[in-house]
Amino acid sequence: MTELVLRAGSTASGCRDVVVDPGRAGWTYSGLTIATLAKGETLEFDTEGHEYLVLPLEGSFTVQSEGFRADLAGRATIWGQVTDYAFVPRRSVITVTAVSGGRVALPNALASEDLEPRYCPSEEVRVELRGAGNCSRQVVNYAIANPLHTSRLLACEVLTPGGNWSSYPPHKHDEESESEHELEEIYYFEIRGDEHGPGMAFHGTYGTADRPIHVAEMVASGDVALVPHGWHGPCAAAPGYDLYYLNVMAGPGAAEWKSVDDPHYGWIRQTWQDQDIDPRLPLAVDDSKE
Repeated sequence: MTELVLRAGSTASGCRDVVVDPGRAGWTYSGLTIATLAKGETLEFDTEGHEYLVLPLEGSFTVQSEGFRADLAGRATIWGQVTDYAFVPRRSVITVTAVSGGRVALPNALASEDLEPRYCPSEEVRVELRGAGNCSRQVVNYAIANPLHTSRLLACEVLTPGGNWSSYPPHKHDEESESEHELEEIYYFEIRGDEHGPGMAFHGTYGTADRPIHVAEMVASGDVALVPHGWHGPCAAAPGYDLYYLNVMAGPGAAEWKSVDDPHYGWIRQTWQDQDIDPRLPLAVDDSKE
């Protein structure tokens, strides 16, 4: 079986801290690269058959391809800030240049359409608070249910305050039905450490009787979890340490996110009606922790 939790640095290559392509994941559609670039440093690559987002994690970047340029203001931190970003279609040569030193995420998917490149302002990004009580989390949608059209690529960020659970109830999206859409999924994790240590979180995936799979792992900053199929969740943030993850999803059909809850746990949603959303959300930038 393909390794389903890839530890920080295990896929690194040069300035690329994370390189997960379909071949490395053992599937067909979803991919992710995370790169760290010094001021003025450039990363150039051919998208070939894949469509990409250029999504700043920290810092500002310029994105160029034939006939297209986007100046991304970016952000100083993933902890409470939303960024502008760019979409680049398949069959393009991209140049990404760091205006200031920083880190950039490159979610990607095997494309099914020839689309136009697009600058996406931060004002278009849909931010929502989901759950309640200790299941409260903040979801930042970059390629889900917003004006950006992609052929297959879906991407969002999830921010979970310390002590809370997200990706819960456990859910799956590994077959086609009226309520479910087949999607491969990547989780890229970061944890907001402090003077006491780097912090930790936990991630789980489990399968069905017909398609067994089992992951129950402690995760740290820079780790990646692969979800080829099965119920996934929870992602539990240890008390005292906020959890961030970037989700990248794609499958054989169009870019649409539909999932079904594990029926053993779906009832938990009903309890949220009588609880408030965690007052720590929406997450505010705290420079003392950066």
